[in-house]
Amino acid sequence: MPRGEQSRALPYRYGSEVMMSFPFYAAVRRILSVGMLLSGLAVVHQVFATSPRQLVEVADFSSPLVSPDGTHVAFRVSRASIDRNTYDSTWYIQLMDGSLPPQRVSDGGVPLRDSAGVALPATAIWSPDGHAIYYRARMDGRIDVWRASVVGAAERVTGGDADVRDFALSDDGKTLKYSIGPTREEVVAAEQAEYDRGIRVDRSTPLGQPLFRSGYTGGRLATQRLGLMFNRVDLTTDVPDRWKAIDLARGEVRDISPSEKPPAPLAASDLDKQVPHVWKMARDRNSGRIVLLTRTGARTDRPRIELAMLPGRDARTLVKCVAEACTGKRISGVQWRPGTDEVIFTVTPYDQGFAQSIYCWNVATGEVYPVATSSGMFGGEDRWGPGTCGVSPVALACVTANANRPPRLERVDLQTGARKVLFDPNRDLAQDLARIPTQLLRWKDAKGRTFTGQLYSARRTGSTPPPLFVTYYLCAGFVRGGTGDEWPLATMAEQGISTLCINQPSVSPSADERYGMGQLAVEGAVERLASEGMIDRTRVGMGGLSFGSEVTMWTLIHSHVVTAASVSSPTISSMYYLLGSNIGEPFLSLLRKNWQLGAPDETKAHWQKISPTLNLGKIHAPILLQFPEQEYLFALGYAVPLMLSNRADVYVFPNEPHNKFQPRHKLAVYTRNLDWFRFWLQGYEDPDPSKASQYAHWRSMQSSMRHEHMVQRGAP
Repeated sequence: MPRGEQSRALPYRYGSEVMMSFPFYAAVRRILSVGMLLSGLAVVHQVFATSPRQLVEVADFSSPLVSPDGTHVAFRVSRASIDRNTYDSTWYIQLMDGSLPPQRVSDGGVPLRDSAGVALPATAIWSPDGHAIYYRARMDGRIDVWRASVVGAAERVTGGDADVRDFALSDDGKTLKYSIGPTREEVVAAEQAEYDRGIRVDRSTPLGQPLFRSGYTGGRLATQRLGLMFNRVDLTTDVPDRWKAIDLARGEVRDISPSEKPPAPLAASDLDKQVPHVWKMARDRNSGRIVLLTRTGARTDRPRIELAMLPGRDARTLVKCVAEACTGKRISGVQWRPGTDEVIFTVTPYDQGFAQSIYCWNVATGEVYPVATSSGMFGGEDRWGPGTCGVSPVALACVTANANRPPRLERVDLQTGARKVLFDPNRDLAQDLARIPTQLLRWKDAKGRTFTGQLYSARRTGSTPPPLFVTYYLCAGFVRGGTGDEWPLATMAEQGISTLCINQPSVSPSADERYGMGQLAVEGAVERLASEGMIDRTRVGMGGLSFGSEVTMWTLIHSHVVTAASVSSPTISSMYYLLGSNIGEPFLSLLRKNWQLGAPDETKAHWQKISPTLNLGKIHAPILLQFPEQEYLFALGYAVPLMLSNRADVYVFPNEPHNKFQPRHKLAVYTRNLDWFRFWLQGYEDPDPSKASQYAHWRSMQSSMRHEHMVQRGAP
């Protein structure tokens, strides 16, 4: 289900007047013509240079952190293990000059995730002397603070019977303060007690998913409640924090009062009186100066972003950056260069496919100069946006990635812009990906709006243009499987299907405008590529997660450009409305604001436009639905009728949230999506005996659609 935006259904019926329309015949003919290829293709086992398994097991980096003296950089690398269905994570420390390879200093534990399945930032704190890092990790079923030294010795710092929720190191490095919640035994007992007496449904109950230990919170399967809207929290999240302090030299632990808690970091709301619309900020530890980004018009094509400096917490006068490089640009991040008057800022322009450039701004002189540019990202492990580079007085440590090169750690010289690879655990995969033609594509839709996307061009065989697969939402850095990471884009291209990941240019408050823009983006890309002979416009697949799922379903209903589809999360339905309405006004007001929807019987016309359940007769392409268990019930109003009419194949993945993350599930999703689109767009079947029933079902779907086509034509 969409995050920040959300999802939506009604009675199943065919509209005979719709089913008899010409577009129905056109869509079905596309499917049937591809199906006829089955008998003419030789059966060959799939051989991959870039396999789905490789894409699942990519090594991902946390945002690097440079030591106080600027000589070392610390970072965590995590990698999926399909064999053990888990993730291995490791903390490394390396010299910033790259003179030695990275030193493995500690196990990083099980990566923690938010309730949507997205990995939380792996943060660490350097000791003031630069001899060690402190970090929170889940190991052996418990979350503690650990310390790892630059020479590779690691030890648990905190103990006790409760998980650590937060921590801070004193300025002198002698005391660690940390917060804990209820004990682990108390959490288990609370869950079991509720199980035994029955779970009372209230506004915090996550309707639509199993209610006992069904989702991962804090790295364990936990009983969940709703926090803000559809964000899940654990059952005991309302238990107040208890703060403790440990003397690191003597190991003595004591309880501390609320007044001794670490001060909260400066927040944007703290500056509302001086500076409205603060979006991001960074404080210079030595001088107290604050660099900030303000952002207005965020839901437009060109949000207004301004870079400025506030001389102090209580200052009233802003110093604005007025140089050409920081005026009217999509600035996405800021931080201070230690010991200087310079601010490092990152520009992430849409028309370059979010390819980033780094600049320095001297707040005293106003001078701005470029540091480095890329065809991808300078960031960390956050796939929903860029991370941050570690910064020393002379260089940056950045995790770099682009469409055909997975993440690696680089040093970027702040004076010359010279780049040096520090650590590249994905080198072999990068060499394989380099064989697949990749380009940033730009095109315009029917209204003249510019779109960008990353195109992986299929290897051509013969004179027939290849089919195309598109996914819509965010495509920055190493794209791998698009937003949601479910479609192995490089593998599909290698196997003969060109793939295009389209960047959403803006967010409109109007649902019609948002979805219509996505539809026109897809149609414009198909027209552009087909007119140049690069793809076959009669063989187009589409898929998406969250907002990408919504755009996919809208396009199936309102266009005939898509031949076969695959989505990973539900869209707007009456079932979504019913279950979500239990939350109350926060949900209902969001529905009105983001979708212009009231109750289904109040805003019938708009529900008719958006809901797949009310448009079943307009959906002619076969659909693969691979839902997480936490969300699939929202889709049953349209998934079941589509499945019963042989137009959908439906899978549900246990214990998965919005973004599936279990490695075996990721591989299954990748593999099934590859098989699905090869079947419908190429007429290909993998001869692997274990997939025989899968293809038998898909052939049954194909036969049913062929029969329906014949019936509509009036054939005997």
